[in-house]
Amino acid sequence: MDDLDRAIINTLQDGFPIGDAPYAQVAASLAISAEDLLVRLQALLADGTLTRFGPLYNAEQAGGALTLAAVQVPEARFDEVTAIINAFPEVAHNYARSHTLNMWFVLATETPQQQQHTLAAIAGQTGLQVYNMPKLKEYFVNLKLEA
Repeated sequence: MDDLDRAIINTLQDGFPIGDAPYAQVAASLAISAEDLLVRLQALLADGTLTRFGPLYNAEQAGGALTLAAVQVPEARFDEVTAIINAFPEVAHNYARSHTLNMWFVLATETPQQQQHTLAAIAGQTGLQVYNMPKLKEYFVNLKLEA
């Protein structure tokens, strides 16, 4: 990653313009072409420097639901259960933890009912109890990681 890649990442963490030519607008602020910006973004995604590039939505304001869930997975089944859980398109990300509940994942669904259905389906397919831990209060952190 060079200085321009760092500048791209840092710039895009401050927001993305909405308009007819948003990539051209960001590129102009970086003194590069929109094509160069797109090529660099694709390369950063391809090499794993970025794992995702896209908007963050408040699912609840759009009628959807988010929750944190956890399971206690026997070590011998960890890879198997990971594959089962990650196969659900509603699973946003999944983490291994050094805890009795050793697998935690975030679930994002279009409706609260779909959330309950998906949690039940995960429990059914894994044969494990799924602990649903919905947020009680939302905090806005505005985390930015300087590249």
